[in-house]
Amino acid sequence: MNRKQSESQKKLLNGVRPSRIVYPILIGIAVVVYMIGKEVDSNTLSLVELSWQSLFWLFLALVMMIIRDLGYMARLRILTDKQFSWRKSFRIIMLWEFTSAITPSAIGGTSVAILYLNKEGLKVGRSSAVVMSTSFLDELYFILMFPILILFLDSNQLFMTDAANQSMWLNSLLYFALLGYLVKTIYFIVLTYGLFWNPRGLKWLLLWIFKLPVLRKWKRGANQAGSDIIESSKELRQKPFSFWLKAFMATFWSWTARYWVVNVILLAFMFQGYKLSDHIMIFARQLVMWIMMLVSPTPGGSGFSEWVFTKYLGEFLPSVGVAATIALIWRLISYYPYLIIGVLILPKWIKKHFSD
Repeated sequence: MNRKQSESQKKLLNGVRPSRIVYPILIGIAVVVYMIGKEVDSNTLSLVELSWQSLFWLFLALVMMIIRDLGYMARLRILTDKQFSWRKSFRIIMLWEFTSAITPSAIGGTSVAILYLNKEGLKVGRSSAVVMSTSFLDELYFILMFPILILFLDSNQLFMTDAANQSMWLNSLLYFALLGYLVKTIYFIVLTYGLFWNPRGLKWLLLWIFKLPVLRKWKRGANQAGSDIIESSKELRQKPFSFWLKAFMATFWSWTARYWVVNVILLAFMFQGYKLSDHIMIFARQLVMWIMMLVSPTPGGSGFSEWVFTKYLGEFLPSVGVAATIALIWRLISYYPYLIIGVLILPKWIKKHFSD
């Protein structure tokens, strides 16, 4: 590897240095403390009581996160033809999640993920193919699940557009979600077309778009992305249907387990209050929440995620104060562990792969 390329990679890693975990933690806790301080009264905390039953459900929520990560690890092994061991797959997924957790949701950890895979033994072209494949499969999950949920659920209840909810934020939720779904669908179509049919045409389109004055400074990155897509296409077009089916099933279980974390946490404190239809609605609303979190400018959606949780899932909880408390527990289980694990793994990983 030449010196210039190594310096470029080190510069890329500067954006995911462990010290950056402070910002998402402070933002998220500040929002929760504000909401709890504003809404908590003498009866609120009595509604959130720990018992052996609630501890069991909280443990099950952790199990859901483990299933989610195992699904991601299995998918990585499938996409690399088992070139990575389970241990190496765990390390890569944790680094990937750490990167996503400390960068704005709209940015994510894709660029650095290619570097992680490359440094763990994959060629750059194949690393790009794997990362592009994960993006393709993730988007496919959303593209399929969103219309299925809309078809079988009451859309007025899902988007809170009934007469009892007339706030501007809630009434705009439906249009916001549909716009997000449209953007994801367009991205999925373009990515699919580029990966499987005309990668050079997609690169040309990217370069043409990034000639616009407002996007011109990212033209070099777009050019690299186009080159990655061309390399990825050569790899992916040779894969059989069974390969994609196994990879998608791993994706399906990962995302589904991730969403069931909230359902299980709610069972920990409100066991007798929910019907099966409520759980399906909670699951569906999380899918919509995820689309909303994509536009969050904060690292990992911190602050924004907690606020949306109280607004959108508060209907299933007795008060805003309780909703804010549950939102904090949700983030403690599904978000903060990746910050801690990343801080423990990343310095050693950088020392191992970038020591001169």
